[in-house]
Formats: sequence, C-alpha cells, structure tokens
Amino acid sequence: MTIEVGKHAPDFTLKNQDGEDIRLSNFRGKHVVLYFYPKDMTPGCTNQACDFRDQHEHFKQLDAVILGVSPDPIERHQKFIAKHDLPFHLLADEDHKVAKQYDVWQLKKTFGREYYGIVRSTFIIDKDGILQKEFRNVRVKGHVEKALEFVEQM
Repeated sequence: MTIEVGKHAPDFTLKNQDGEDIRLSNFRGKHVVLYFYPKDMTPGCTNQACDFRDQHEHFKQLDAVILGVSPDPIERHQKFIAKHDLPFHLLADEDHKVAKQYDVWQLKKTFGREYYGIVRSTFIIDKDGILQKEFRNVRVKGHVEKALEFVEQM
C-alpha cells in the first residue's frame, strides 16, 4: 500500500509508552496528527514534542489527537514523556514497519556518512481516516503552528 493524499491512511497497531496496543483506525471520528520523529531526548525532537505539548489543548478543542512515532523503545518513551510532561501517545516502531508504510524510513546522509533513519514528517488524517495533508522533511521551528492551522481549516 502506498500513501497518498485523498486516500485512506495505512492502518497500523503499535505499542504506546504504557505497552498498550494503539490502532490508528480506533481514532475514526477524530482528526489525527500523526508525526514521525527520529529520536527521543534529542534537541530537535524535544523542541517538536514540546511544541505539540504546548498546543495540545488547541488540537483537542478541534477534536484532534496527536500521535508521535519513533523507533525508540517503550522505556525511552516513558522517560521522554515524564521529563517533558507530554500529554499524548508516543508509539514504539522499533522494527520501522510503520515508518516504511508511510515512506519516512529513508537513507540519510550526515557528514558523508550514510545510514537509514526517520525523515521528520507529519500526516494529518481526517475523521474518516483519509489522509488530508503530509508535511515531509519538516523543519521544527513553526511546524506545529502550520499543522494546527491546517486542522483548523478542516
């Protein structure tokens, strides 16, 4: 299945920070802000998570839930949430299966070194499970506000 705006977002089930199974399709009837990020506790990822935290109430008022996905294990998500008081689910995609479904697990290059990793991306899914917007290669500064503006217009 390929991901495409205007089509159903690929469904998946991942464990959250509490070891509970979280299934994307269980959020039908709500907007979903699904964001993929490289690694808990790193500066960019921390800024992004805290920006989502700070706007969480606004998203909630728009009937939207935030789901963060990274390859980090559950235990690391627990520490990240506790340290930064994050009020939304963080999902553990340790085998990169969901990241591959959403085409965000890609070859990256830093200082001449090549490796596979998450390309920071956000997907806005409507109440019917249809992908309405994708933000790829996200720059953290100002991104959460752009996502919020898009959800406001839905």
